[in-house]
Amino acid sequence: MVGDREWGLDELAAAYAYPEPGPGAPRPWLRANMVSTLDGAAQHDGRSQPISCTADMRVFGTLRALADVVVVGAETVRQEGYRPARARAEFAEARAAAGQGPAPAIAVVTASLDLDFSLPLFTSPLVPTLILTGAAAAADRVAAAEKAGARVVIAGDGGGVDPARTVRALAGLGHTRLLTEGGPRLLGLLIAADVLDEMCLTLSPMLTAGDAQRIAGGPSVAVPRRFELVSLLEEAGFLFGRYRRS
Repeated sequence: MVGDREWGLDELAAAYAYPEPGPGAPRPWLRANMVSTLDGAAQHDGRSQPISCTADMRVFGTLRALADVVVVGAETVRQEGYRPARARAEFAEARAAAGQGPAPAIAVVTASLDLDFSLPLFTSPLVPTLILTGAAAAADRVAAAEKAGARVVIAGDGGGVDPARTVRALAGLGHTRLLTEGGPRLLGLLIAADVLDEMCLTLSPMLTAGDAQRIAGGPSVAVPRRFELVSLLEEAGFLFGRYRRS
């Protein structure tokens, strides 16, 4: 908090601003936004909402408002009931000044394209939803995605999606301010591929026990990645840390 008041949206936007691009073509910057309980759970009953709070949702909305595209795994789309990103009037001027559209695109990472293309995420987004998949994706599922209005982007040679190629493909579409909201499997793959530049982590003052996933799963890295603390905010007992690769 700032004194005895909540963090305002302008203050959050300044605190979480993307790095200024250097000379030449802007380098893509991939940040993650995740929430974890004190005992390491990234979700409760399969969803992150029960361990979140109002302040966390303000940070969530701010990070989306700053991003060109939100990258998310297919399982998270199914579990969390993902909807299209909405335009936020309070960020409209800043997005226009940055050359961004009214809302970030949602980019779904999926090998199988096992998705319900009748959902609003595909039928009524402000910006067409992207599908990131491999070159061996089933032709009928690709056709179904495109018929629903999604744009299919090939980001892998076989049936899977390559994290580094995903970042390059999105940058090739003009998306350099990248945000991922997981889930844990996708975040683990991004970490293992060493393409994650920044971690925005909400530490929830809750304990859940059980066998919930951590914020990242999948393959381990040979040597732990070292990140450094950039900022730390607090509100209502929740800590909001921002870490960048060292």
